[in-house]
Amino acid sequence: MTIYLDHAATTPMRPTVVAAFAAALPVVGNPSSIHSQGQSAKRMLEEARETVAASLGADSVEVTFTSGGTEAINLAIKGLFWARNSGLVARPRVLVARAEHHATIDAVEWMRQHEGAVLDWIPVDGFGRIDVDYVRDALADDVALVTMLWANNEVGTLQPVSEVSAIAATLGVPVHVDAVSAFGYVPVDFHAAGVAALSVSAHKIGGPVGVGALVIARSASVTPLLHGGSQQRARSGTLDAPGAVAFAAAAAEVTGDLLENSRRLSALRDSLIAGVRLAVPGAVLRGDPVDRLPGNVHFTFPGCEGDSLLFLLDVAGFSVSTGSACQAGVPEASHVLLAMGLEEPAARGAVRISLGELTTMAEIAQFVAALPRAVEQATSAGYSSRDTVLGHYPGE
Repeated sequence: MTIYLDHAATTPMRPTVVAAFAAALPVVGNPSSIHSQGQSAKRMLEEARETVAASLGADSVEVTFTSGGTEAINLAIKGLFWARNSGLVARPRVLVARAEHHATIDAVEWMRQHEGAVLDWIPVDGFGRIDVDYVRDALADDVALVTMLWANNEVGTLQPVSEVSAIAATLGVPVHVDAVSAFGYVPVDFHAAGVAALSVSAHKIGGPVGVGALVIARSASVTPLLHGGSQQRARSGTLDAPGAVAFAAAAAEVTGDLLENSRRLSALRDSLIAGVRLAVPGAVLRGDPVDRLPGNVHFTFPGCEGDSLLFLLDVAGFSVSTGSACQAGVPEASHVLLAMGLEEPAARGAVRISLGELTTMAEIAQFVAALPRAVEQATSAGYSSRDTVLGHYPGE
């Protein structure tokens, strides 16, 4: 039986969420219809919106449901940029770090190519934390927005969200925060953070795939990506009421036991970090050793290809991920690690192990026991990432 250690990629749906989802699916009625069945669906939808809002420290009117985190991020970045440039004052600059998720990187690059955005890249330190002083010095009247992570999705480092938001507020510059990796693992309070927009996704917290939300402050203006029936403040389209109900069930559950689950995951994380260091002394922990997500463990293994190690661990019965993308059998170093200052050979030896609600200490022990042999095989002569892509393993 494979042990799942890739919760940062997606999480199993919680039993309570499956039950709530199943109960909502047979409900007939478009939430925008005015007949009684439509209004029943709308009531179900709005109750879910209130629950999601409460879990994020927001008001229900500030929650716009989306198809997931990627849409929410695109709506925030493009919508804020367009709204900020709808008047006579040109504000082409976007402050963004190269260590962001690809949903952000690709969105801002599209804006640069097609909408005249000027990208001002915020440096990050060796832990992946953005340079607050750079943001302070770079802010000016020509800045459309700042976009940043709440926690880095690869190396787990928590970011100085409130500090950046307070600095940006002095010039009235809106801040968007991608909280997809943070929500459900650390406290996320929208109003306390003082940001203009915040993105989250249901499937990262035990909810269904295909549902997310962008929280937009009452004071913020966002130009919609989608136009049609104006079903929501910043997004048109018939709403997925059952999906919203399932999202709400997951949000209520993860925030209800957040502190206890965070402590448990932190203990598992620290045990795993200690175990990996003992088992493979050359392994290097990446990300902040203290201010990091409770379930995130990210190591680089000198001399290893991360994707090779991933495949070997998969064969051994463990699902983990790398910090890289593998396209057409060619491994590519993680842009996050490169932004942190790593050289490409070191960056290509990355493995991310992410823990979740059902992870146990016994599974951690099994992983640590299997790791040395996998690392040894991944660094052995004649064994390459191309072998793993083609499905060949040592000894076959």
